[in-house]
Amino acid sequence: MKKLLSLICVALLALVVSVPAFGADKDQYPSKVITIIVPFSAGGPSDTVARLLAQAMSQSLKNQIIVENVGGAGGTIGATRAAQARPDGYTLFVHHIGHATAPSLYRKLPYDPIRDFEPIGLINDGAMTLVAKKDFPARNLKELLAYVKANKAKVNLANAGVGSASHLCGILFMTAIQTELTTIPYKGTGPAMNDLLGGQVDFMCDQTTNTTSHIKAGKIKVYGVTMKKRTASLPDVPTMSEAGLPNFTISVWHALYAPKGTPKPIINKLSKALQEALKDPNLKKRYAELSAEPVAQNRATPEALRGHLKSEIDKWGPIIKKAGVFAD
Repeated sequence: MKKLLSLICVALLALVVSVPAFGADKDQYPSKVITIIVPFSAGGPSDTVARLLAQAMSQSLKNQIIVENVGGAGGTIGATRAAQARPDGYTLFVHHIGHATAPSLYRKLPYDPIRDFEPIGLINDGAMTLVAKKDFPARNLKELLAYVKANKAKVNLANAGVGSASHLCGILFMTAIQTELTTIPYKGTGPAMNDLLGGQVDFMCDQTTNTTSHIKAGKIKVYGVTMKKRTASLPDVPTMSEAGLPNFTISVWHALYAPKGTPKPIINKLSKALQEALKDPNLKKRYAELSAEPVAQNRATPEALRGHLKSEIDKWGPIIKKAGVFAD
């Protein structure tokens, strides 16, 4: 009996020694590659924002961070994957404003944007632009509004798919002008922009990260930016309010999350790394080229993101419900 007890004690001691304490693991974090899930295809605005952030945070954490694109269903497939990931700090999630609008857009959402994620911090604010094909008749926003209302049966409005930032901006635009238009959803920003450049669709609302180079090259017309002030990359383009549509503002913000249950010390370390990354000169320069402005340090925190996400969910819910737009 004594021999049996001795063997059990030895086995238990070996188990304790072989399995490191979770607290020690947190102290050593990160000790392996971190993956950031982006719920959209590679090359899009959110992918660009995330890859620049991953590069800067890798330097701060002295650890490799890679981006995994998990697109589809307006970002909900990637969000579901992130929500179900192990909460150990090695799977993170970057999403834009669509994370706040998904509860209103989707009848059966397999996750809860607040309950199933740990907020780490906001990343940036980005403007959108209202743009049209090069030969569209309207020369400015005032003419565009008049033309659209007079020809609403034959004018079409493209977007990058249900739940995309361009879709949300389009809903807000139709609500603001009280005119329902034919909308053409695409599977991503790239295909929508390609058809706009080719003249197959009339106009769309899209992020400056995707439109700025085409605007500067004269390949598409631009009628306004959606921020409260003009953007540095397009200083000659008026805000939508200046151009004739008062109080039309929408910011395509991005934020960083972790799965629910990720230990607080790890969340705090990631938040500090995020804040350091947003001060990186190269990141600030690259974001500025995309008209994506890094947030102030006090907004790159779990508390700030938690409050912002809740307020955006409350803001967009009534707008989407009134528009009667839902996805299965």
